[in-house]
Amino acid sequence: MTGSEIPPSFRLAYVPGVTPTKWVRIWNERLPETPLTLVAVTAAEASDVLRGGGADAGFVRLPIDRTDLSAIPLYAETTVVVIPKDHIVAAVDEVSAEDLADEIVLHPLDDTLDWERPPGRPANERPATTADAIELVAAGVGLLVVPQSLARLHHRKDLTYRPVIGAPESRVALSWPEDATTDMVEDFIGIVRGRTVNSSRGRTPTPPQPKQRKRPDAGDARRKPAAGKSGGKSPRGGAGGPKGGKGGKGGKPRRRP
Repeated sequence: MTGSEIPPSFRLAYVPGVTPTKWVRIWNERLPETPLTLVAVTAAEASDVLRGGGADAGFVRLPIDRTDLSAIPLYAETTVVVIPKDHIVAAVDEVSAEDLADEIVLHPLDDTLDWERPPGRPANERPATTADAIELVAAGVGLLVVPQSLARLHHRKDLTYRPVIGAPESRVALSWPEDATTDMVEDFIGIVRGRTVNSSRGRTPTPPQPKQRKRPDAGDARRKPAAGKSGGKSPRGGAGGPKGGKGGKGGKPRRRP
């Protein structure tokens, strides 16, 4: 390889809360000659990064505009409310969206939940990011409803979270440009879907080799002796006796005097 040649690589975008470690490890095991580069993006910019060629594929949060993007939904996350540890909600196992009606619930600009109407009472201003909203929850300004992975991502010792019943869920999908479904993209789709290395989609399978006819063994070609015939000569002095005589001692007959 000359200095001007660059080895092929696979660029994978991912939004906050998604942990691609497992899939990256499998990629490195199966395709060690093709490096995988991770590209961290916000949920809002993920689609534009894929359309602009900044990544070959990416983990995104639905919904997205699928006009020119393909997407495979992977899983839905539990929705939780982030609260101070000494908050009254921390005493229960789960809450409903109606239980938060009297609470100030922060609604950051990068919110990924598809609300018809966010729960609780709105704050005077919307925080710019989820990280900013977490800081406000820690300061006692309000509560925050987010996908569970984001609550874990922004974990603090003074905060905890509880599941919210009846709230919309955040769905995570693998997406890529429709007109750029390359072999590498197909390989990664196979990894995410749990296909084995021999069943990866998009690769030309090795054609089955024709079976060779087994040549008969030389011993099989020998004709078996016909029924009733001996397969060989009887030993002298055997139970059959000498040829043409009765059984007795072998040797020459005695002369008569």
